[in-house]
Amino acid sequence: MEKWEQIQKRFQEAGLVLSEKQAGQFAAYAELLVQWNEKMNLTSITDFDEILEKHFLDSLAAAIRPVLPPDVWKGNLVDVGTGAGFPGIPLKIYYPDLKVTLLDSLNKRVGFLDQVIRELGLKKITAVHGRAEDLAKDPRYREQFGLCVSRAVAALPVLAEYCLPFVRRGGFLVAYKSGQVEEELTQGGKAVKVLGGSLQKTEKFVLPGTDISRSLVLIRKVENTPKKYPRKAGTPAKQPLG
Repeated sequence: MEKWEQIQKRFQEAGLVLSEKQAGQFAAYAELLVQWNEKMNLTSITDFDEILEKHFLDSLAAAIRPVLPPDVWKGNLVDVGTGAGFPGIPLKIYYPDLKVTLLDSLNKRVGFLDQVIRELGLKKITAVHGRAEDLAKDPRYREQFGLCVSRAVAALPVLAEYCLPFVRRGGFLVAYKSGQVEEELTQGGKAVKVLGGSLQKTEKFVLPGTDISRSLVLIRKVENTPKKYPRKAGTPAKQPLG
C-alpha cells in the first residue's frame, strides 16, 4: 500500500475523509519532515506511523471533535509557536479554504515551513518569523484572526497572553492540551479573563485508534485585549498572569 493510501485509510478510521490529493500532501509533508530532521531538530518523532498519529491526527483533533462553528474553517487562522507546522499545516491541508498564518520564533524552522508550503502547493498560507509578544503588537496581526490554535507551547496562563491578543472579538482560541488539564484551567482562569477571553468548554477525548488522551480548551474572545498585553518578550513566561 502506498503511503498516501495508508494515510487515507487511517484518517477514515478516525472519521476524516481525505481526497487523494490531500493524502498525497500529507505523505509529502511526512517525507520532508524526516529529511529536514536529519539536519535540524524539528521533532523526536520520525517513524511514519507515529508521525501519522502523533502529529497529523493529533493536529486535526479540532476536526475530529468539532468544537467550533463550521464557518470558522473558512476564515483566517493563526498558529502560534507552530514549530514544524503543527497543528496549522494539517488543518490547512484538511480545510483548503482556510487562510493560515504560521508564527515561529526560530528562523530555520520558518525556512522549513516555507519549503513545505512550496512543495505541497499550498495557497493562502504564510510562515512568519518572530516572537508572539512582538508580533501581537503589530497592527497587521493584532486582533486580526477568527481562530488561534497552539499545540504544546506553554501552560495556559502564559499561552493566553501569547495568543489572545491575535484573536478578534467573537473569535476563538483552541489550546491543544494533554488529557490532564484541570490544574492549568484553574491557574489560567484569571489570565484568560484579563486578556479579554472567556473559557467556553474543555473537550476531553482519546484520539481514535490510539491510547493518547487529549483535551481541547476552547476560549472565546469577548472583549478587546488591553493594549499593555502582551508584555515584552520573555515576561509572560517568567511572570505568568494569575
